[in-house]
Amino acid sequence: MTSLTVSGRVAQVLSSYVSDVFGVMGNGNVYFLDAAEKEGLRFTAVRHEGAAIAAADAYYRASGRLAAGTTTYGPGYTNALTALAEAVQAQIPVVLVTGDAPSSGARPWDVDQAAIAAGLGAATFTVTREAAGSITQEAVEYALARRTAVVIAVPYDLAAVEAADEELPAPPAAAAVRADADGGLGRAAELLAGAKRPLILAGRGAHLAGAGPELRELADRLGALTAGTALALNLLQGEGYLGVAGGFGTETAAGLMGEADVVLVAGASLSPFTMRFGHLISPDATVIQIDAALQPTNPRVDMFVSADAKAAAGRLLRLMDHAAPSQSARANASKAWRAEALKRLAEGPGHHPGSAETPDGRLDPRALATALDAVLPERRTVVQDGGHFLGWAPMYWRIPRPQDLVMVGTAYQSIGLGLASAVGVSRAVDAGNTLVLAAGDGGFLMGLSDLESLVGAAASAVVVIYNDAAYGAEIHQYGSQGLTEKPMLIPEVDFSGIARAIGAESAIIRKLSDLSALTDWIEAGAKGTFVADCRITSSVRAPWLTEWMQAKEAEKEKVAG
Repeated sequence: MTSLTVSGRVAQVLSSYVSDVFGVMGNGNVYFLDAAEKEGLRFTAVRHEGAAIAAADAYYRASGRLAAGTTTYGPGYTNALTALAEAVQAQIPVVLVTGDAPSSGARPWDVDQAAIAAGLGAATFTVTREAAGSITQEAVEYALARRTAVVIAVPYDLAAVEAADEELPAPPAAAAVRADADGGLGRAAELLAGAKRPLILAGRGAHLAGAGPELRELADRLGALTAGTALALNLLQGEGYLGVAGGFGTETAAGLMGEADVVLVAGASLSPFTMRFGHLISPDATVIQIDAALQPTNPRVDMFVSADAKAAAGRLLRLMDHAAPSQSARANASKAWRAEALKRLAEGPGHHPGSAETPDGRLDPRALATALDAVLPERRTVVQDGGHFLGWAPMYWRIPRPQDLVMVGTAYQSIGLGLASAVGVSRAVDAGNTLVLAAGDGGFLMGLSDLESLVGAAASAVVVIYNDAAYGAEIHQYGSQGLTEKPMLIPEVDFSGIARAIGAESAIIRKLSDLSALTDWIEAGAKGTFVADCRITSSVRAPWLTEWMQAKEAEKEKVAG
């Protein structure tokens, strides 16, 4: 085996799993980055260590391929913690290669990085001279098998030391899929076949499993309505598709979901937002959950099957082949319900189109979102930061596939990871796709250093900043209660001027006709990065936030009563 350093062995093994690395160079990872280049890995520099893992996370969400982030030890490592926590919470496999304290003992400035990672739920794999390759392989396989973030730590004094020769074990075979755990799918098939108003709700787990075609066929066989979480947007698009379940959906669609008598939930955790804080599904409905988890993820689940969503859906289809004649008649009844539901959906109100005038004369974000949808290229991958604005894209924009909506930060309820996520997605999108980042002014300022990273990495990107000169969610949640708004306000920033200084094209959008600058850029080829600094009003509250606030108030009253 060719002589390699410990860092070289880590890079060599990683090259079997990843093609892209994101990060910031420092003392603790400089030898790894040198070795990664020699192994042919593509390195994309970000300007803040917090972007390293967020970019790698977003790369996976957009492409389904593993990526790595890298930082130095100490402050470089701790800067990456928010994104590391997000990846753990969102169950995204990602690898952080970082420097660490020397194997001989901690220096005065070292911290217990493994303990910090453990507190976030991430496992740390510290390489040794004797087993750098096998430990790296073990870490990556752990991340993939458990869908989580892992840390590969390279002690400072070993980074440039020659690694011992190793015979690496063959990667473990994928675990066999249990498609009918405990016989549960047989009973699930009976319940679905007997349903008068069945609903199939798909989540990101169903998307990752590739279960869309089987679930779509199952819905057509049953005459079921379909819906998806925001992270499985349009996975089950077709006849009977109601859109997003939760606060991003329409009231008409939510009402129809509430009429279902049997609900099959595939690969969705049933978060409070999806469940509309307990109001989405009728208390009389039977809820069947199929998930890779080992137990139900919500108390509302009546029947749980631990299984791969794709294999389970295929098994359900085969079981339906043997449905009794009475069950076939029931399917006809459900198809009649679906037809009536679609008529009501078409006639019912959609999302509010927004207003031409607002109290402060700034743009209504709903009208802006509608206008942007008509302007933006059809081939688009949408990246979202967290914040009050985050519903406007899934509510108003055409987003073709689940992988075309990347929302890094929602699992951990963070803001400021949008620009970093956009850098990762820019390396993952297909040629000809335009990356579209939606961000608020507060989150954008947090990650501002990585606007330069995006300008350098993206072949075609549009950045839409919902600039209300405030932390909008806090204005609506707490300013409305009479709390002081001073900490919630942000001096209005000229993001357009900043963007041009960094190398992007840009325009301030004060009225919808100002979008002509973006249209001209798109018609000229949509090359590089365009930043649209959109001056929106803070007087419009997103419906999902209203719903959340009402749920919190109801909980307070329940506790007080």
